[in-house]
Amino acid sequence: MTIKSAQQLVQEAYTEVKTINTDEALTLVKENKCNLIDIRDVRELEKEGRVENSIHIPRGMLEFWIDPNSQYFKEGKLDLDKEMVLFCAAGARSALAAKALQDMGFEKVSHVEGGFGAIKQSNFKIV
Repeated sequence: MTIKSAQQLVQEAYTEVKTINTDEALTLVKENKCNLIDIRDVRELEKEGRVENSIHIPRGMLEFWIDPNSQYFKEGKLDLDKEMVLFCAAGARSALAAKALQDMGFEKVSHVEGGFGAIKQSNFKIV
C-alpha cells in the first residue's frame, strides 16, 4: 500500500487550484467580487487577529457549511455566486481546501499565496 504524504497532496493542490497574491485578493474584496474565507483554527484568530471583512469558516467545517444541502449549511453567510477566496496561515491548508471546493463543483475558487503571513504584510486591515 502506498499512501501520499501531506506534502504531496499540497503540491498537487498547488498545481490544480488558482493562486492569487494579496493585491489581487484585496482588489476582489474592494470590488465586492468574492467571499474572503479564513479557514484558520479559532485559536489562530484569537492569537494573530482576523482580517477585516473576512468570513471565518474552520477548515474542518468548510465543506459542510458551504453545501446548501448540508444540515450545517450557513444560510446567508456566503454569496455562492462570487469567487471563494480562501486563506490559512501560510497557504498549504487553503490550497487543499480550495481543491476540495473545486471537487464539490465550485468553479470560482482561489487561495491567497502566503496566507495570513502575507496578508499581514499587505494593505489588508487586521482587526
